[in-house]
Amino acid sequence: MSKYTTRLIISVFLFVFLISFTCQAEEIDEVSIETSKMVTGKWTLPYVSAHSAILIDTQTGDILYERDAYKKRPPASTTKVLTAITALDLAGVDEISTVSEKADRVGESSIYLSKGNKLALGELIEGALIRSGNDACVAIAEQIAGSMEEFIRLMNLKAVSLGAFNSNFVNPHGLPDKDHYSTAYDLAVIARYAMKNPVFAKTVAQQYGVIEYNQPHKSQQVKNTNKLLWSYPLADGIKTGTTNAAGKCLIASATKEGRRLICVLLNAPDRFGDAHRLLEWGFNHTEIYTLGKKGDQVGTYRLGGRDIPAVLGSDVVICIEKEKKNMLKEQALFHQNIRREIKAGDILGYYNIFIGDKLIKQAMLVSPQDYKGSPWGILNFKDFFPKTS
Repeated sequence: MSKYTTRLIISVFLFVFLISFTCQAEEIDEVSIETSKMVTGKWTLPYVSAHSAILIDTQTGDILYERDAYKKRPPASTTKVLTAITALDLAGVDEISTVSEKADRVGESSIYLSKGNKLALGELIEGALIRSGNDACVAIAEQIAGSMEEFIRLMNLKAVSLGAFNSNFVNPHGLPDKDHYSTAYDLAVIARYAMKNPVFAKTVAQQYGVIEYNQPHKSQQVKNTNKLLWSYPLADGIKTGTTNAAGKCLIASATKEGRRLICVLLNAPDRFGDAHRLLEWGFNHTEIYTLGKKGDQVGTYRLGGRDIPAVLGSDVVICIEKEKKNMLKEQALFHQNIRREIKAGDILGYYNIFIGDKLIKQAMLVSPQDYKGSPWGILNFKDFFPKTS
């Protein structure tokens, strides 16, 4: 079995696993905030030039700001975030790649690879993420999957498995194609996942990198295209992108006191200014609140005349604007099924968190242990007779 076949099998397995996990796990919550607002005579949201934009908290996944975040747009070289994390999930950074003629000939942004060059996968990833080399992306694709076409299949599998459902990628570098598109939301989902990989996170935080070649033996310094790393002290990534079709794009990350925010800006004339303002607004005007811990009892479930403890199946943590904390409302909602017994971990209902009438977070309520009810006490005889008016 070839290494490419093995990687395809691994990728399909991970795809199925992640899809299954995503159905059970919390997704990024759609907590939209209006695009302009004034409080006590001052604007509390910054000016944003981007046609599509989103700001998320990476711990909770909550959306703190969005503008047309679900509109399909060309992503330009922000595509390379998915290229890099697909490669890092499937191969070791020490694998040696031989540059093909196809990689040599790819146009526009480049690290100037030549046919026959040999270098490690990790060096190619630096070339793709720091210098935005299109040639490095083709070399990565061919090293991982044996061909561009097969690697693109793996990229799209990865995107869908992460919950990026409104994207389609037809190349690993982001050069324009009518069938190559994504959304600000999808790119935020992908970037949030990518930043959990320490190799990826370390790479995109570098202002400069050094690419080491095995053949010919040489070193090449590259400068990061992300100017935010120089202008904003809290910035630690991630990736720029620019084409005539996409405009100026940026996925930006910043960390303050252990808390990381990510913003995505598509077709943004002032992308670095937008990122600086959005990230600062996020740190200053939003906060993470823990409303409950896994195992906390928040209600009771009636079973055969008995009150069964209902506990949280996961931590309930949200990130919202500070001024909205007092608007939070909580509700425990239980299933009404007729049941004879309950097993530990069975879902009894849901713990819902609202801001006003908008549901912003939901956690499962589960049983902490096994219980059996009386065969007589569980029946609600009203359920067996039709209602009369």
